Amino acid sequence: MQITNMMLNPLKKRHLEKIATTQAGVITINLEDAIAKERKAEALQNTIDFLSQNFEINSKVVVRINSLEEGGKDEIKALNSYSFLAIRVPKVKSKQEIIEALTLIKDNKELHISLETKEAFYNIRDWRVDSRFTTANLGILDLLNSFNLPQSLLQLNNPTIEYILSKFLLDCQSIGLEAISFMYQDYNNLQEFEDWCKKEKLMGFSSKACLGPKQVEIANKIFTNNQDELNRAKEIVEFFTTSSQKGENGVMHPKYGFIDEPIYRDALLVLKI
Repeated sequence: MQITNMMLNPLKKRHLEKIATTQAGVITINLEDAIAKERKAEALQNTIDFLSQNFEINSKVVVRINSLEEGGKDEIKALNSYSFLAIRVPKVKSKQEIIEALTLIKDNKELHISLETKEAFYNIRDWRVDSRFTTANLGILDLLNSFNLPQSLLQLNNPTIEYILSKFLLDCQSIGLEAISFMYQDYNNLQEFEDWCKKEKLMGFSSKACLGPKQVEIANKIFTNNQDELNRAKEIVEFFTTSSQKGENGVMHPKYGFIDEPIYRDALLVLKI
């Protein structure tokens, strides 16, 4: 489970050098839309140089390549021999692209995608053809563009955005994909970023894309279950387990009220997350 996924530009070598100290669960090295066409080869080489060092870091590493038809296939070939968690493919429009990516990526790596197209938005539930396809990242700005909708809709209480977030989350959950919510671009507006994190956690998200360590710190704090939630879950699991051993699967807890199997399963989920 990834709580925070921080994007890095490999053209900025000083950022790569700081990866070992980051508190993000996942670092995504971005070879795609933040890199000008004439500098993509440089970005790929910097990434390879970084991965070749093979030093220990706390975060898992994902490499976001270009789309398969825009250089992504060659990037996969160049990266396959190095050790990292996953290849992330952008702008996916069909199940066939998922299948093709999985044939290109070595078996020891996961496949992640950026969900940025209306085709992916409507059809992702049919695309999990392999257990190595584990994660979808919501690219909400590109997705809005795919629907010919303006980015100005991206506001906390906009019903269209709430629908996009809800459908994305539930579709991913229904097929066992981890759903990572979108990257908030206004890096200096930490208060609104925090508001988005709180809203997304309330909706059911457990992972957030981040732009820099300040966002990582906020998201880690919000998406990590606090000690009160953990204590409640542990107590419910222990109470229900003891009661069920006596043949009672519906019992009244003195503090948390009626506890039955659905409440017990939810407590297990909290502990798992």
